[in-house]
Amino acid sequence: MSQDPTVRVERWTLQSRISILAAAIILAILATGPFFFGNNAIDKLTTLFIYVILAVTWNALAGYGGLVSVGQQAFFGLGAYAAVRLADAGLNVYVSLVLAAVIIAAVSLPISSFMLRLRGGEFAIGMWVVAELCHLLVNLDSLVQGETGTSLIALNAYDADTRHALNYWVALGSMTAILVILFVLLRSRIGSAIQAIRDNEEAAASLGVRVMGTKRIIYVFAAFGAALAGALWLSTAITFQPKTYFGVQWTAYMIFMVLVGGLGTFEGAILGALIFFLIETWFGGSGVWYLIGLGATALVFSLFVPRGIWGWLERRFGLGLLPLGYRILGVPSATRMQTPDDGGIGAAPSVGTP
Repeated sequence: MSQDPTVRVERWTLQSRISILAAAIILAILATGPFFFGNNAIDKLTTLFIYVILAVTWNALAGYGGLVSVGQQAFFGLGAYAAVRLADAGLNVYVSLVLAAVIIAAVSLPISSFMLRLRGGEFAIGMWVVAELCHLLVNLDSLVQGETGTSLIALNAYDADTRHALNYWVALGSMTAILVILFVLLRSRIGSAIQAIRDNEEAAASLGVRVMGTKRIIYVFAAFGAALAGALWLSTAITFQPKTYFGVQWTAYMIFMVLVGGLGTFEGAILGALIFFLIETWFGGSGVWYLIGLGATALVFSLFVPRGIWGWLERRFGLGLLPLGYRILGVPSATRMQTPDDGGIGAAPSVGTP
């Protein structure tokens, strides 16, 4: 049987190249934000950048790694706490924010030795237990004074305008670095191994994949992202109260963003963060009805749009702005798989092997 010359395998398309260029232009424009926007707009955009970090790192852990955690607030809170401690020791406050995330990523290594032995619901609940233990331990620190909390008083060294601008630039730079690192990681052999483990851990091990080591990489990366987000949030809120930073609502926000945007899709987590940011901006003052609305929306998407908004768009229209795998294009109609939601473009799904 002769091979159809129209069939080709590709990773980068014109669409994806334009998307990367557009993303670079948008980031360059955003970098000038403090010169044109007021402090209120700067603070809101800083919040959006933090939400993107939370969404993409939780999606990396659960959507690509298959490790569904309901305890990422452990690292979020520890990141803020470590930043307070480092700043109190005399380190520059903005250096403290990034170094705190690095330290908590290192702390997550021994934790991973125990947690990664758990699977499914056991892992999810185990992470929640870790978060509660971290909360209790932080409360014992005399600097924190229990639930009374403390403040990142080192920020007082900067005037208001400078502080808002620095928070913005650090958050924007952190988000950009997280996105680039994750994109490169998921396109590498490690990314393929991560997804293979998610699909079938035993089969991946039989093919020579280092299961525990690969899972540890994505676990530590997700811990780093959550800790960095926690430290950045502290720089905008200034005050640190353990019950706020170790609250399960942070993981609930992550889950909401990823479910709505598209679990297991790179673009979906970013879209979900943007949607959550807009919802919070418009309806955040609605009190308990706001939380009820978030829960109902997440439930609807789980039942009727399980692939999320971006997952549906990707399947329906063949969108692939930031491709992680290969695409098989031009498959002959006699051999291509027929699916009810094929999108009519004659393309098979992406192949995750780099």
